[in-house]
Amino acid sequence: MQLKAIKIGNLHTKNNVFLAPLAGYTNCVFRQMCYSLGAGLTFSEMVSAKGLCYDSKNTRELLLLPEDYEGIKAVQIFGSDPHFMRRAAESDELAPFDLIDINMGCPVPKIFKNGEGSALMANIPLAQKIVCEVAKAGKPVSVKFRTGLDEKHLVTRDFALAMQDAGACMVTIHGRTRDKIYSGPVNFEQIASAKAALSIPVIANGGVFSLKEAEELMDKTGADGVAVARAALYNPFIFAEITGGPVPDKKSVIKRQLADTFRYFDERFAIVFMRKMLAFYIKGQPNSSAIKLALFKCTCRQQIEEILENLTF
Repeated sequence: MQLKAIKIGNLHTKNNVFLAPLAGYTNCVFRQMCYSLGAGLTFSEMVSAKGLCYDSKNTRELLLLPEDYEGIKAVQIFGSDPHFMRRAAESDELAPFDLIDINMGCPVPKIFKNGEGSALMANIPLAQKIVCEVAKAGKPVSVKFRTGLDEKHLVTRDFALAMQDAGACMVTIHGRTRDKIYSGPVNFEQIASAKAALSIPVIANGGVFSLKEAEELMDKTGADGVAVARAALYNPFIFAEITGGPVPDKKSVIKRQLADTFRYFDERFAIVFMRKMLAFYIKGQPNSSAIKLALFKCTCRQQIEEILENLTF
């Protein structure tokens, strides 16, 4: 894997292996952990622009940033109304963030039916208007999208060019259509067609669960970097693997994640979140089913810590 810094407007990442935004998971603690393991850039969970404008408590919690948070601070927002998108980008809540990423690839039905996420790939003029308005906040803007809504409507190159023309400083392309959700082969050719046409960085996303797959994605697309998504949930140490960095003691890293999650979030959230994370981390291990059952019965931090102490990674 050829590592390099990526220039996004006036920002420079430490390398070209990124953590993609993951709804429900990429909170500040998980992002900081992945950054410390080698990720060159991490993104927040996607945040509703209207939720920000209407002062939603749940939305504000997604934007939590500790004072010692490291690296470029990147937030992902979604919406279909250019006015609200600009208001969100200029809001006090997003002031601490350096980079604003716009979600134009989410395939979830309730997002799609609202004309948001991947639905914007079918309305290039509106998508461009959104990028133009968000860029008025004065921060670098990136866009994450897919190859199209389905195989009959592949728009990767044209959509990427339109985003660049509208003012995007980087694009991340998930190499699947909206109807494929998160399964099926990655369309290398579609990402490559966009990379060949653009002058801004192109990050390839989809199907990266190992160094070999990261290298294949880079080789077959010519992309400037890769974004790791679901693989990071099961194995956040993949960033050390891909970047060639040292792999620290895994249990110590996870203990730190648990402690910081309880430090920055309320107990109820921390219990539910860390039960889910430990269930991911033990996938494929002996007796994992029994351990998961015990995990999901945990009602306090001490019980989770006791299970973690007896695990081997």
